[in-house]
Amino acid sequence: MNTQLINHSLLKKIVWLILFSIAMGYLESAVVVYLREIYYPNGFVFPLTPIESTIAITEFWREIATLVMLLGIGILTGKSAAQRLAFFLLSFAIWDVFYYIFLYLILGWPSSLMTWDILFLVPVPWVGPVLTPIIVSTLMIALSLCLIYFNRNLNKQEWGLSILGSIVIIISWVLDYWNFSTTISSTDIWSISSSEDLFGTSTQYIPDSFNWYIFMTGVFFIILTIFSFYIRNNKLRKS
Repeated sequence: MNTQLINHSLLKKIVWLILFSIAMGYLESAVVVYLREIYYPNGFVFPLTPIESTIAITEFWREIATLVMLLGIGILTGKSAAQRLAFFLLSFAIWDVFYYIFLYLILGWPSSLMTWDILFLVPVPWVGPVLTPIIVSTLMIALSLCLIYFNRNLNKQEWGLSILGSIVIIISWVLDYWNFSTTISSTDIWSISSSEDLFGTSTQYIPDSFNWYIFMTGVFFIILTIFSFYIRNNKLRKS
């Protein structure tokens, strides 16, 4: 009976966590709808439109606040280190997936999973096909479910693999824009303390190519993390 109550309590938390994340996804998409109405009234396309410094700084801190909220919900709802990590990953992944779902329902964008998007602004713009964050979110959901099921945390080796994979994936997202930024003066690059418009020097930037090799290498490390975690804990459960 006690186990049933615990399982029911955990399931209730997960359901509310999912609802919270879906709601955050809608809020995120709503903000983007407003921004696109202002800066891209004819639809979002590259090259990027310069964004006034005040709006850019606000957007920068909004993204930071979103991460704090997603991290906070994981910490507040999780009872163990494994649950806190799992709930953060789950909420982040669902938020990201539904962000694109709501954008498609509202704006009919993206037209395909290969459509390029600005994924993040911190510390430099991350760009890549919409499919790439969807893949990463799917892996995050898979890992979070494993963490919840076994209620054990990653070991040092698994942490190392996941961090390495994450870094490699991020490199794949920033590489194209970084290559572009090397063609302009370092004093022209936007920063949080700058009075310049965001993307003011990027009006000629159009994504050239996405390095799928680097991205899939990072994905491989994350899959290896999930596989290693599942095999290790499944053996412990059976022993």
